[in-house]
Amino acid sequence: MFYRGRRLRNKKVPRNLIKENRLSVEQLISPIFVVAGNNIKKEISSLEGIYHYSIDRLNEIIKELQRAGINACILFGIPEHKDELGTEAYNDDGIIQRAIREIKKIAPEMYVIGDVCMCEYTDHGHCGILDRDGCVINDETLLYLGKIAVSYAKSGVDMVAPSAMMDGEILAIRKALDETGFKDLPIMGYSAKYASSYYGPFRAAANSAPSFGNRSSYQMDIANGNEAMREIQADIDEGADIIMVKPALAFLDVIKEAKLSFNMPICAYNVSGEYAMLKMAVKQGIMKEAVIEESLLAIKRAGADMIITYFALELAQKWQGDHHD
Repeated sequence: MFYRGRRLRNKKVPRNLIKENRLSVEQLISPIFVVAGNNIKKEISSLEGIYHYSIDRLNEIIKELQRAGINACILFGIPEHKDELGTEAYNDDGIIQRAIREIKKIAPEMYVIGDVCMCEYTDHGHCGILDRDGCVINDETLLYLGKIAVSYAKSGVDMVAPSAMMDGEILAIRKALDETGFKDLPIMGYSAKYASSYYGPFRAAANSAPSFGNRSSYQMDIANGNEAMREIQADIDEGADIIMVKPALAFLDVIKEAKLSFNMPICAYNVSGEYAMLKMAVKQGIMKEAVIEESLLAIKRAGADMIITYFALELAQKWQGDHHD
């Protein structure tokens, strides 16, 4: 007797009955880029189908997300002013703080996540405060990350997501939030964030590429897997509520290992380079559009509970047409 797997594959109903993993609109988080200015909705050249929005036009994307059934977004801001201390990042009237307040007016039920970092706000493009030699000072940067998180919390954010990859950042932010009365505000750590080449389109979109050097001294080496487990464990010990692996598709092994090793909710960031490659391949007819859903299903199968993806709105709208469950 040999195994006949086709018995449960030859009709749609049994295929669905034994399906091990499903993508759901409730598990998708849509990134939104917010820019200074008025009446701006401009397609990002490096991310086809994704736009810069000024605050007065956020209602368009928020309502579009809601119509498609997406209830969570993560915000990235491009301020008008940058300086060496990234002061606009923790300005209570900064670009993201105003965006949070505006979204909560438009749709109070929209779950808003604030990316906590400094690279979009510093004139040098690095994720923290620099010393005289141009090196990021880890512990001083922690104070600023705490200030950013508290400022977001005061503006009404639902979750903060520190992405600077500073040692001790979860603990510092948890302490800052707790001391200012935000004990119930959750933290999603960019726990295993690699110094990846897949971030190129995002850096163009957010105008956040470093003006010198690179981020290898604080982001993880792409060759390392065991180190990711140490970074994740540290974030859990410091109080992270959700852990993240970034990028996703090139690091499915890390997602899988994290799922097997930690009893924690896992987020995977399907980053800009992954998005741009698939969009280009589909546009040029190299692959069928189905490759997009297949790629996200691979991330889910690896162990991700939720996915940040630029495909969120596109997929949600498609599933509505397909009556996807």
